[in-house]
Amino acid sequence: MADAIDRFFTAAERFDVSGHVHRGFLRGADLAAWRATVEDSVAGDYHRYTVHKPGPWSQGPVFLQQLRLLEASGLRLQDVPSAEFVHQVVEAAKLAFADREAWYGDPGFADVPLAQLLAGRYTDQRRRLLGAQASLELRPGSPDGRPPRIPWGAATAAVAQAGVGDPTVGTCHVDVADREGNLVSCTPSGGWLQSSPAVPALGFALGTRAQIFNLEPGHPNALEPGKRPRTTLSPSLAFRDGEPWLAFGTPGADQQDQWSLNFFVMVAASEMNLQQAIDAPMWHTNHFPRSFYPHDALPGSLFVEERIGAESVSELERRGHRVSVVGPWSQGRLSATAREPGRGLLLAAANPRGMQGYAIGR
Repeated sequence: MADAIDRFFTAAERFDVSGHVHRGFLRGADLAAWRATVEDSVAGDYHRYTVHKPGPWSQGPVFLQQLRLLEASGLRLQDVPSAEFVHQVVEAAKLAFADREAWYGDPGFADVPLAQLLAGRYTDQRRRLLGAQASLELRPGSPDGRPPRIPWGAATAAVAQAGVGDPTVGTCHVDVADREGNLVSCTPSGGWLQSSPAVPALGFALGTRAQIFNLEPGHPNALEPGKRPRTTLSPSLAFRDGEPWLAFGTPGADQQDQWSLNFFVMVAASEMNLQQAIDAPMWHTNHFPRSFYPHDALPGSLFVEERIGAESVSELERRGHRVSVVGPWSQGRLSATAREPGRGLLLAAANPRGMQGYAIGR
């Protein structure tokens, strides 16, 4: 397979039907030198729960930063999330994702102050920035005293969309629980495979995650040889009272750690079951530079499903959010599975929003 990839991308000319030349950077020697690694998760507590996420080469820790900001809020949900709840969650997301842009990257190349980002003292400093009105600023912090490197970007508010995309293609997510007590959460994806040429000898395309790299020198996610791009892929595992409990996640690029955060807090802070929390009206913001080129942003944006209700929309607008009301079942592609050992049950739920999502038991 490595030889076939090497031959394809080192050929002098490879034209597709539109006349484009396909040249790639990947070589057989790169594949020969690569080794898979097993890495510790990054964990954070939220009341009686502990959530485990991938490290800062992904966007995973941004989930934990949001949880820490929200932990003291004490908000509880009704069947439909209130405008106050949505506001608090979105404002916490803005702060956490600003830190993602300023500090996250492959820790083999970037000095990521992860312990400080998740420290209680830093969280307390950041929590004071949460106000009654929507922020229109990008406000990364200085967790270890260093000034953050984060330009807002020339492409701000240029071409960002609601982030829903075509629900029939792209990333998928799978959660599994078994009778032995194992939990698996995984989010496999090749990115925009339809934009990558298939290697004829193999019959599949290579992934396109390198488009996530930043081309600004000194940025923690700047392009470098051998470096992992800061992926958006962000599966989740949660413990309850110290015991493995829940596997969950979603496709959705920058929305992954917003939709999954909304879901988790609704399960943890209310009486909703897994399916009710997945079915509840969803929302997200594109306030911060998105992971994918051209890294554009929509400051103050808030996309909400229309099922959230006109009263909540009006209140969010009064608070300064730039609200876009989208289809009633258009946000979130979540799935989840949980263990209830005291009841002898395995539970599962899946997204009903216009794409293939299933909960299956055997």
